[in-house]
Amino acid sequence: MNTRRTFLKSSIALAAVATLDLPVKKDKQKLSFSTLGCPKWTLTEIVKTAAKEGYDAVEIRGLQGELYLPKCPEFSTPEQIASTRKLFADHKIKICNLGASTALHQLDAEKRKKNLDEGRAFIDLAQQLGCPYVRVFPNDLPKDQDREKTIDMIGEGLLELANYAKGKNVIVLLESHGEVIWKDMLLRIMKQAEHPNVGLIWDIFNMWSVTKEPPAEVYAALKKYIRHAHIKDGRLVDGKLAYTFIGKGEAPLTEAINALEGGGYKGYYSFEWEKMWHPEIPEPELAFPDYPAAIKPYFNVGRR
Repeated sequence: MNTRRTFLKSSIALAAVATLDLPVKKDKQKLSFSTLGCPKWTLTEIVKTAAKEGYDAVEIRGLQGELYLPKCPEFSTPEQIASTRKLFADHKIKICNLGASTALHQLDAEKRKKNLDEGRAFIDLAQQLGCPYVRVFPNDLPKDQDREKTIDMIGEGLLELANYAKGKNVIVLLESHGEVIWKDMLLRIMKQAEHPNVGLIWDIFNMWSVTKEPPAEVYAALKKYIRHAHIKDGRLVDGKLAYTFIGKGEAPLTEAINALEGGGYKGYYSFEWEKMWHPEIPEPELAFPDYPAAIKPYFNVGRR
């Protein structure tokens, strides 16, 4: 009887709790920023800012003007790499991606080797840093090269780097960049380079500003491959692209983020503030604190 009474009380209590309008805890979206936005900062400044402003990770695309990371003192020896890892760990910030300049469209044997060698060097560094991703470019479709052969060589280069990354806990990510930004072309390359160590970075504004392909359609086509997202905003001014803070431009971020969230995307929403290439835009001291608050409303659209 006592057992039955206890069971009934427990059942009633559980039923009462179930009727409460309790908020459902959702996984927090992961935020990062690219060091492209702070080309003059030291690594310590970068990590401390990421921690202070509520970011989860940093995407390293150059450091103090040096794009080839193995040349940087912070990444040059096992001891320095250990110190760099400790700096990030002490501030509870991850390194989510290393941005290489590797371009896979080159048909010239010497240029191709140089690019692939750089990709391999970044893969080795990523392994040492415990970083999951290395970004590479497709990147162009030169008029003096056969178009079909160029596209095929991009896929072949991606596969070559993926095979090198196998067993190193590193995935090679091709970014939608340069002239290779159309969803059907990217899909062709990704199918050709089908491999566990291959993925895609969706630079939403990069693509849309040229192709005007609806983000929902882009995501539907490329969902299987998207591991990382670059977020930025901007508008056309006198026929030229001008970058703005998030929400102040014309980028179709609502549609794109709805597609990502609805599709179960678990990667980073990485703020790519291109200060390195556009010194005229506002300083990182203004841009980086703005992003976490500016991007947050996009995660709630369509889910109220």
